Amino acid sequence: MTEQIDDAAALPHRIDPAGGCPHALNARLLDRGDVAEVVLPGGVPGAVVLGHEALLEFLAHPDVAKDARHFTDLQEGRIAPDWPLRVFANAQGMHTADNEDHRRLRSIVGNAFNARQVERLRPRIETLTAELLDDLAAAAAAAAAAADGIADLRRHFALPLPMSVICELLGVDPEHRGRLHELSNKVIIATDTTPAEAMAAVRELVELMGTIAATRAEAPGEDLTSALIAARAADGDRLSEAELIGTMRLMLVAGHETTLNLITNAVRALCTHRDQLALVLSGKASWNDVVDETLRWDGPVSWFPFRYPTRDLPLAGTVIPKGTPVLAGYTAAGRDPQAYGPGADRFDLTRPTTARNLSFGHGAHYCVGAPLARLEATIALEALFTRFPDLDLATPETALRHQPSFIGNSVETLPVRLIPADAR
Repeated sequence: MTEQIDDAAALPHRIDPAGGCPHALNARLLDRGDVAEVVLPGGVPGAVVLGHEALLEFLAHPDVAKDARHFTDLQEGRIAPDWPLRVFANAQGMHTADNEDHRRLRSIVGNAFNARQVERLRPRIETLTAELLDDLAAAAAAAAAAADGIADLRRHFALPLPMSVICELLGVDPEHRGRLHELSNKVIIATDTTPAEAMAAVRELVELMGTIAATRAEAPGEDLTSALIAARAADGDRLSEAELIGTMRLMLVAGHETTLNLITNAVRALCTHRDQLALVLSGKASWNDVVDETLRWDGPVSWFPFRYPTRDLPLAGTVIPKGTPVLAGYTAAGRDPQAYGPGADRFDLTRPTTARNLSFGHGAHYCVGAPLARLEATIALEALFTRFPDLDLATPETALRHQPSFIGNSVETLPVRLIPADAR
């Protein structure tokens, strides 16, 4: 990119595949500008858009594409065959399509996630939430009998809720769900895996998606996978086999990994900001406020791959060269002082709405599952803190291990102590 300062601080940031909490790094890079040069794992040159206004412009820019045929180094053979991030470039589906292809694929799944259809899921989500809170309480009781009464909220509650919902929507049998989470985490979230591990996980995930599709083809149901297969059978030009599997994979991963992190991060935020929790419990703030502020302050996705300028693109005082793989810096934009003021790094449920947070994206590729994620998170958080208003972290927040990822943004476990409302 152009207009660099000739000093060590202006050297491209080399992304650590092991990731870590992104906020200190985001602040340092934002001090230098809204767009930063980076070196992706594997030595591949790229960029990240960090500033809120710059990212808002970039995500909706007509000269920015999602299709990897615009990725210059990939098309010209300069990317190693075993590059772990190839999974993002090579995937076929709604999330890597542009223009008419994107509209075609999005129209097939869009109806399943509109506001009316999502609201119809409320009773099922409430039932699942209540059952999982029972499981969480049982896990804590078992731990109390054996030792310290600590339960992992992420394992027993934040993960199985969105995983169950999206798998029911897709028609995925329960026996596949645990392995699907392990594989999707390796493929999409855990950026510290070796190339061989990543490729093996991709192959197994694609095979498992194919098995699920074959099951639904033999025994169709009232699920999204059956609807996708029916659309393909009715008009093969509408949905290729690769697009079918890619769309299923997108729905699975985006349908649970982001909501898992959202619920986890919201609980962490409320436990470490008891004054803000008190506002919600007293009715002075809403659970929607909690979700919105968590999305802004500690969003579930940090730096997400990839978009590609289709020409040399001027943005925020610099130029991103044509064909560069660009990351969307969602967690950086969420704490951008230019958008949210000098207190951008504070978790504040009473914050005036000065800018819409971008955690679910913007423009044509705005997350189709955003209404479902919001509904799941608000139901989960309200039920959790109604039943356990004094719930607290069992480990200092600083001791929690962050996900080994520069894409996902959360912690690996969330140990908590539960105190029921009737025990206060």
